[in-house]
Parts: sequence; C-alpha cells; structure tokens
Amino acid sequence: MPRPVASGTGAERPALDQGTPSRKQRGKAMAITLKEERRLLTAAEFEAVEPTHYPRICGLSRDELVAAERRLREFRDKARDIARQQRREMRGKSAPRGAAPARDNTGTTRKKQIFVQGLKRVRRELRRFEQAEARPPSQAEIARRALEMKRASRMRHHPDAGATAHGGMRATPNPGDTVRVDPREIGRVSQFVKAAQARRDAG
Repeated sequence: MPRPVASGTGAERPALDQGTPSRKQRGKAMAITLKEERRLLTAAEFEAVEPTHYPRICGLSRDELVAAERRLREFRDKARDIARQQRREMRGKSAPRGAAPARDNTGTTRKKQIFVQGLKRVRRELRRFEQAEARPPSQAEIARRALEMKRASRMRHHPDAGATAHGGMRATPNPGDTVRVDPREIGRVSQFVKAAQARRDAG
C-alpha cells in the first residue's frame, strides 16, 4: 500500500512567476528600431549611428570602423553624463542646469543605449579584422608570395649594354699622315732586287 503523505511538513514551493520576463524577452524589449533612432537622435548623431547597422557596416574599411568607434564613444559619454545629471536633478541632489529641474531622463537613456549598441557592432567587426590578421597564411597565399619573390628576382638589375657590332670588325682609319712614294723609285728598287738575286743564283 502506498505510504500516506504527511500534511503540514515543510513549506510549499512557491509557484513560478509567469509574469517575469525572460532574458530574451528583456532583450527584445530593449531593442530600438531605426525609426526610433531617427526620432531620438540629432542629425549628426544619426549620421554616426546609421552606417553601423547591418549590412552596411560590412562594407566599412578598418579605418572607417575606427573613426566610427571614436565618434560613437564621444556621443555615448556625452549622453551618459547628461543622463546622470538629469537623474541627480530628479532626486534633488543637484541644482538644475536649465530653468527647471529634469523630470524624466528616459530619452537620454535611450540615446545612450543606441550608442552602446552601435559600439558593440563596430567592435565586433574590428575583432574580425584582428582575427583575420592573426590567422596564419594559407598554402595558396604562401605560394603566391613565393612566386612574387621569384619573379622579382628575375628582373634585370644591370643597365643595358647598348648597341653592339653585328657585321664583324671594322677597319679603323689611321688619323696620321700617309707617306707618298714616287712610282719610279719603286721600279728602281724592284730592278735592283732582281739583279742581286740573279748574281746570287749565278755564283
């Protein structure tokens, strides 16, 4: 037989609160549409935030992402300081900067959230650049670099020798004076040589 359950022993477990939003629901509640961003931000602020939305942010270069991060950080810090001042005025802990103390800082807080979300998107893309640079090069990249180095080493590093002779050696004219001999003297010398040779042959 089943054992009877004693009543009154131990406190009953409290039922789950069905009205408490989950983390996912809170994230959806905090999401800000592009239309709301345009309404809450000034023209300069919206110009800094709008390019950080997908897919447009994927087309930004690294330098553009760095510049966007700097601008968003400045806007975020400004909105944070204003929201903090408004909160102090609402609590009566600070003198109002305007004609009357602030009664609500919801708009300023939402602006700060817009800048924070934009910074998260920008920094996520910057991390992708850093990861790509830290990744070891692939075999294809190594082969391409080796080919570029090989081609660079085959380039000429000496000047051209210029035009060279292709028809053999050429006679170089003598720039000195030429001695002219009388043809009659040539005949007398030739006759003398012949006579001397004949005497040697006869003897």
